[in-house]
Amino acid sequence: MLIGLEIKNFAIVSNLSTEWHNGMTAITGETGAGKSIAIDALSLCLGERADAGAVRPGTDRAEICAQFDISQLPLAQHFLEQHLLSNSEGECLLRRVICKNGRSKSYINGSSVTAAQLKEIGQYLISIHGQHAHQHLLKAEHQLHLLDAYAGHNQLLADVKERFKAYQALIKEFNQLEQQQQQQAAQKQLLEYQVAELDEFALQPGEFEEIEAEHHKLSHSQTILESCQRELQHLYESDEQSACSLLQHSAQQFTELASYDESLSSIASLLSEAAVQVEEASREIRSYVDVTDLDPARLDEVETRLTGAMDLARKHHIKPEELVEFHQSIAEELASISYNSDRLVALESEINNALEQYKQAAKLLSESRHKYADTLNQLISDSMANLSMENGRFAIDIQQTSDKAPSAMGFDTVSFLVSTNPGQPLQALSKVASGGELSRISLAIQVIIAQRVTTPTLIFDEVDVGISGPTASAVGKLLRQLGKSTQVICVTHLPQVASSGHQQFFVAKEIANGETYTQMNKLSKEGRIDEIARLLAGDNISKMARANAKELISAHA
Repeated sequence: MLIGLEIKNFAIVSNLSTEWHNGMTAITGETGAGKSIAIDALSLCLGERADAGAVRPGTDRAEICAQFDISQLPLAQHFLEQHLLSNSEGECLLRRVICKNGRSKSYINGSSVTAAQLKEIGQYLISIHGQHAHQHLLKAEHQLHLLDAYAGHNQLLADVKERFKAYQALIKEFNQLEQQQQQQAAQKQLLEYQVAELDEFALQPGEFEEIEAEHHKLSHSQTILESCQRELQHLYESDEQSACSLLQHSAQQFTELASYDESLSSIASLLSEAAVQVEEASREIRSYVDVTDLDPARLDEVETRLTGAMDLARKHHIKPEELVEFHQSIAEELASISYNSDRLVALESEINNALEQYKQAAKLLSESRHKYADTLNQLISDSMANLSMENGRFAIDIQQTSDKAPSAMGFDTVSFLVSTNPGQPLQALSKVASGGELSRISLAIQVIIAQRVTTPTLIFDEVDVGISGPTASAVGKLLRQLGKSTQVICVTHLPQVASSGHQQFFVAKEIANGETYTQMNKLSKEGRIDEIARLLAGDNISKMARANAKELISAHA
């Protein structure tokens, strides 16, 4: 439970230190004094979002410390042990520092933590019910949460969520495998077309280089033949002087000259050899010209083959020389594609089994919800009667729709129904209850559920707005009764509710040196009488008002 709260430089609070006790604590004060300031500070200390506006003007930072006794709270102890934040005193100290630039720091037992960790441990320490809690009551998901909280469905919900996750995982695997096979089918179709096209073209290893060279030759064959014939004339067949005849003539001349000078014989030999070489070259040229014909059809054939290869290469964004290797690789890829149909069939069976297990877990949860809904219906109807709704009836409608997709919360759809007048049929809360009635119904539900949910400290922030008279007295009795089993802190403006508290704080606003300060002080017995009298009669407290205040307080003693 909460045992201490210190607030520094928060909003209009300069410095505030309070001690808290068992039972029901009422917080009252003048309008605008900041009765909810302690609760707002606690919310920040429990991890709520902070901003620079929380820092008191003229100061650098706000600081809030909340001290809890967790000696009887095993869940809170486990959290601290799990995160290595325990101390040996059975206490837990939460601290939040908010700087004027909007940044904040969080601490648990002196160790730096995240705001999320503050929020996580906060669920084991305090439950805050604000004055707008009844608005959440109109939402179907919140109604379902309240029913499960009252019934203590933690294990059943965990079972349903576990089965749901297993079912979802199988569905995901099935969808992925099916999508993969669809993609493979599309890929196979593409590869089949590509391989068939390349098979039909049937380019052989090294063929492209060969036809490229042949095309180059054939496209220049006319020029080659004409040049060969011309040069043959020059070398050997000219009627005038050919190169061969000139060499032969020169060789003959140097042979004759060598008879006079032996050193010229080598020249004669060289010229003779040259003549022989020219004659041999001429015979080869003649042979080449004789066997080479101009073949336009072959040129067209080679050109078509070469163009086809280049077109295929461009189509696949590769070089023509790489076509054969590419053909082989996609043929192998096509051969490697196989469909895992067996796994799809197995998955269908596993999905059906997982769905059946999910349905069984969801059925157990639904059966328990119906059981506890019957109990809640009677308790809340009785509580409505105590809150001046004598003819009120409350019912929780639980529906199961066969076509509803599985979810982590089961198959149930929950709706809170109410009838506030005799003869009026049960209808949804939003259609029947007025604002005041909805506030009372909400309070009744919160108190009843709080008796089952083991949160050690319950805070009610002006949840009694819109009620008065006998109803206010009933609310006070309800909260005081709840205070016997758990710590209850209630911000109120009603004397009937305030007088029900085991102790009471008074919040006042003061102005000094042009600055506003809020103070919260625990009231003595006489102080409580004066404050209850003020709530009854206003600032002009009469003897009768004080007598009424004494009577209200004594009624709960």
